[in-house]
This record gives sequence, structure tokens and C-alpha cells, in this order.
Amino acid sequence: MTTALITGASRGLGFALARSLAGDGWHLVLTARHADALDDATRELGDGVVAIAGDVTDARHRAELVDAAREVGGGAFDVLVNNASGLGPDDRPIRPLADYPLDDLDALFRTNVSAPLGLIQLALPALRGTGRIVNVTSDAAVEGYEGWGGYGATKAALDQLTNVLAAEHPTLHVYAVDPGDLRTQMHQDAFPGEDISDRPLPEAVVPNLRRLIDGDPPLPSGRYRASEL
Repeated sequence: MTTALITGASRGLGFALARSLAGDGWHLVLTARHADALDDATRELGDGVVAIAGDVTDARHRAELVDAAREVGGGAFDVLVNNASGLGPDDRPIRPLADYPLDDLDALFRTNVSAPLGLIQLALPALRGTGRIVNVTSDAAVEGYEGWGGYGATKAALDQLTNVLAAEHPTLHVYAVDPGDLRTQMHQDAFPGEDISDRPLPEAVVPNLRRLIDGDPPLPSGRYRASEL
């Protein structure tokens, strides 16, 4: 029985990955903030899917997710995918650092860094054997894009968290994966009113993610661009 816990799974890359894994018979625990969207998205995925709506910044919700993954997996599970992510303040997610509200930056770090680490801390004792952790990052973590300083700083922190976790847990496979620009609602929110139809759909990079998740032999821990997998 192969089991994965995926956050941010009601749309975009998280849902595309969930659909791929479900199609191959994986057992899944999926979460997203909005219950209606999560239920609508996961209805087609079959009986092997447990959908639990909630906010990953909530410690009780994180515990509920890991408990569910352990139960579904028969006492342990195989893969944690930290895909849930915030972009920034709702009014202006892309903005210069000179006027970035610090309270909003703190909130973004809670979503993009502290919440994934919180899930990892709970998941470590529950991951089966040489389990895999996949943290979804961004090229904004390593490139100096104007207006992307807040979001990029959180993803840079997630990259380094991934590096250190891999060093501290050498029997696990701990990955940071940059999926590239995709045609998602989150990307559209970053460019309101612009045509982003030239970006590939999330489904295009799912086979690349699968090479990290269930490749045999597994790739070494580290940071990967999906386009290079």
C-alpha cells in the first residue's frame, strides 16, 4: 500500500499530481483551505482518497493530516508533498520590498516555511523506510525578480530547510522542486488581467515530479528544476 499526503491539492499542481497518483492506485490524504473546492476536485479520484479541508498554518490541522495519512497507510506512509503556498498580500501580492508590509511577510513565512516544516516534523516518525519529502519551491528563490522579494525570500528559506533536512536525515529522500511557470490560478493572481495561456498546464510537469516521488532507484536529495528531470 503506497500512501502520500499532499497539501494544496484542490487545484493546480497539487491536484494534477493527486490525479496522477490516484490513477496508479495510490492511497492519498489531500488538503486545501476551501472545503467545497477540495470536495469538487477530489470527487473523481475514487475511494482511496481522504480529503480534509483546513489551513496548514493550523497546528491541529497538521496533526489531523499526519494522523490520517498514518491510518490510511496502515501505520506509516511514504510521501509528503508540501505544495500549499501563499503568494503575498491579497491587494498587491507582487510589490517592492521597500513598502512590503512586515505583518504580511510574517504571515507568508508562516504559510510557506513554518507550516511545511511543522508537517515535516510530525511526518518524520510516520514516514515508511526511505520515505520521500517533496517541497515545491520556485525560481523566485534564486533569481532577483522585481516585486517578488517577499515570496522569493520564503522559497529561498524553504530551499535551505530542504538542504539541511537532507543532511540531518540521510536515509530519507528530501527534495525541493521548482516546477517552473505554470498556467495556474496562483500564477494568474500574480499577473491580474494578463494572458498567461502560453504557460504549460500543471499536468505537463507531473511526470517529472513522479520521477522524484516513485523513481527507482531514487534520485539523491537536493534541489531540482522539473524541466531538467
